[in-house]
Amino acid sequence: MSKRLQVVLDDAEWREIQRAARAQRLTVAAWVRAVLRAARRREPLGDSARKPDHIRTAARHAFPTADIDRMQAEIERGYLGGAPRDLR
Repeated sequence: MSKRLQVVLDDAEWREIQRAARAQRLTVAAWVRAVLRAARRREPLGDSARKPDHIRTAARHAFPTADIDRMQAEIERGYLGGAPRDLR
């Protein structure tokens, strides 16, 4: 479901937004939606104060890994449909 957003701008702000939208060959509405999406992507999704705690928790775990070149080669083989190699 779509929602409508009403924003009150002064004349100078409106003209600036019109110019920016026109420069990108967009309607004002399309330009505003694009700018809002970009701003939303820049915003952190979680509680940034707890991020160090999450990193410390993750660092306590020991997960199997391999040499980065080997891992990338195995990933590439998977994309190409190659048979996986034994990881031991």
